[in-house]
Amino acid sequence: MSSQTAASPAVPPRGLRRALFMGPAFVAAIGYIDPGNYATNIQAGADFGYLMLWVVVWANLMAATIQLLSAKLGLATGESLASMLGKRLPRWAVYPYWIQAEIIAMATDLAEFVGAALGFKLLFGMTLMQGAVATAVISWVVLMMESRHMKPLQATIGTMLLAVASIYVLELFFSHPAPVSLFKGALLPGFEGRDSVYLAAGILGATVMPHVIYLHSALSRGDVQAYGRLSRKHIYRASRWDVAIAMTIAGFVNFAMLAMAAAVFHGSGVPGVGDIEVAHKTLEPLLGQFASQVFGASLLIAGLASTIVGTLAGQEIMSGFVKFRIPLSIRRAITMAPSFVVIALGLNVTHVLVMSQVVLSFGIALALIPLLLFTSDRKLMRGYANPTWVNVIGWSIVAVVVMLNGYLLLS
Repeated sequence: MSSQTAASPAVPPRGLRRALFMGPAFVAAIGYIDPGNYATNIQAGADFGYLMLWVVVWANLMAATIQLLSAKLGLATGESLASMLGKRLPRWAVYPYWIQAEIIAMATDLAEFVGAALGFKLLFGMTLMQGAVATAVISWVVLMMESRHMKPLQATIGTMLLAVASIYVLELFFSHPAPVSLFKGALLPGFEGRDSVYLAAGILGATVMPHVIYLHSALSRGDVQAYGRLSRKHIYRASRWDVAIAMTIAGFVNFAMLAMAAAVFHGSGVPGVGDIEVAHKTLEPLLGQFASQVFGASLLIAGLASTIVGTLAGQEIMSGFVKFRIPLSIRRAITMAPSFVVIALGLNVTHVLVMSQVVLSFGIALALIPLLLFTSDRKLMRGYANPTWVNVIGWSIVAVVVMLNGYLLLS
């Protein structure tokens, strides 16, 4: 009787695999292909050709490492990164740290919401304001799934990720990138002036997203609570595959996005082709109407999915740091307000998106440093502490981010 009771929380491997399919990493990965990525990748490809592909490759490897650490923290401790900081920071530091995390989350949501509105405009001919209203309604409906159960929401977002990846398989086919230049750009690091460094910071901020570092640990904590602490080892094994598959898909989308822009737009002679709307218009005469339509569809899907993820992350940041939650509908209304202001003012959408991603790059270290400190603590992590080589990689990532941010501030 006692042995059955002890074993009951464990999830059978098949049931566990089914439960974790399109799990937390697929939700986090959407943050890595949001409209901010479209802006930075298309701008980089149009302005510098294949030169910046290596930034996408390394940023994605960094992101995969960080997401695995975030998942491990939630699994080992039963806490999210935000709740750990809320408990362990000095009381005077909790609110400032929470406020900067909220600012980063709102900058993210600005890019995602405006990008989704732009997707509606490109695909259906709506005005940006009409697209913003449609984005608000659809994201609110999808978020209502969270009040019932997280897994249907995770599966929905994971399906969106796969849809965007499928679209970029088609875009690569249409654009015919140069293989030699493709591999050279992916393998050989290099810059061409200050603007390329600025875009590298934007690509890094758009790829290593601070808000999903907070969210992934919370979703992994939820898996432990749902499937039992005795299943922690099974969940951790499954989460490694979850991260590997999801981040490979997200990395492919970013790689294909920049490669497509390099192949089609670089040297085309079209002024302002790095702008998303100009790029969309240019795709049709260069690659055909279908290519421009699927480009608009991919932006719309990525924008809708990422704005949902951004709202969930913001909710976790608030509840973790200050132990306070508000209804998702109210949070959705608050976080989308700046987007309506940007649209009403008629600001250049692509410039806003790129700038928001550079702002995000300044929040990476503030999330990553405590994540590394917590996951290195052997007592806290209960057998899941980072080995030395993982810590070396993690602190190297912090050093790269801080140096890049320092260069941008000084220049």
